[in-house]
Amino acid sequence: MVVFPEVIEEMVRNMSIKKKNNNEDDGNKEKIGKEGRKNKSMICLSGSVKTSKFEDMASVCSKRGNKGINQDSLVLWEDLGCQGDVVLCGMFDGHGPWGHMISKQVRKSLPSQLLTNIQQNLSMQTDQTHLFPFNLWKQSCLKTYATIDEELKQHPRIDSFYSGTTALTVVKQGRHLVVANAGDSRAVLAVTSDDGCLKSIQLSVDFRPNLPEEAERIKQSKGKVLCLKDEPGVYRVWTPDSGTPGLAISRAFGDYCSKQYGLISVPDVSHRVITTKDQFVIVATDGVWDVMSNQEAVHIVSTTPNREMSAKRLVDCAARAWKSKKRGFARDDMSAICLFFHAAHTQND
Repeated sequence: MVVFPEVIEEMVRNMSIKKKNNNEDDGNKEKIGKEGRKNKSMICLSGSVKTSKFEDMASVCSKRGNKGINQDSLVLWEDLGCQGDVVLCGMFDGHGPWGHMISKQVRKSLPSQLLTNIQQNLSMQTDQTHLFPFNLWKQSCLKTYATIDEELKQHPRIDSFYSGTTALTVVKQGRHLVVANAGDSRAVLAVTSDDGCLKSIQLSVDFRPNLPEEAERIKQSKGKVLCLKDEPGVYRVWTPDSGTPGLAISRAFGDYCSKQYGLISVPDVSHRVITTKDQFVIVATDGVWDVMSNQEAVHIVSTTPNREMSAKRLVDCAARAWKSKKRGFARDDMSAICLFFHAAHTQND
């Protein structure tokens, strides 16, 4: 493991959120979001941001499909918790009648909830080795996802019974990436290989119902995993007595009609140490990946002359690919975040 000097003390000091009661806690979370927007360190639509202290630069784009309102929501937050080297990328793909409201609600709640949980875990840390605290980040992600799912269930103005959202978060702290995924959005890393070419490495799992471990859990919960004749290869979670198709994903927030039949909101959490060969990470919804391979996406981003336009170019290319590869099907919403790790002149395109 890589030594991470004084990480515990620094994060506790800079990310401190004092709580006296639940009302004060909610006020602090809202204040965090307002500060992020005020300081222009948070993006929730399309655009780009360049950090002032580090070489990170990110590009963001979201494009509505042909199915109605855009149900994708995303967030890019630089300097999370006033910790200069922490960047949060969040991608949330809603579905169902209330999907757009749910994805927006999760986008609003998750960053501050995660910040609160990691601060609490770090404050209780007794290990003085100063190694990167991945286990604390993992526990914080698990708790955050569980809390948000329960909050949605109790939300007085949002109906999450037949609606929900996926959630993919990527946290970069210094040379470390923490990826937490529940759904089928995807994080892909671009790495320079020994021959100087860029290759793609998938950092997340597309949680589809037909994955062996997912299918086993669903069947153990008395759910069914089937695909329709007119949807070959598209496996869905069906309730035992349902006559209508279910979800084509096995993990998501909301969708309480399927929770007792094997659908879960527990994220898969992983960690990677960024090396000099790692160039950038792409975080995108399934609308992009349905028509584009990981390697194609890496090539498009790496060959975009202006990095600030990389996410838009990726989404535009995916939209054009949909016309030829998915002819006759309404185009899905498409969203992408491209987070670069090094200054432009050091990247091998």
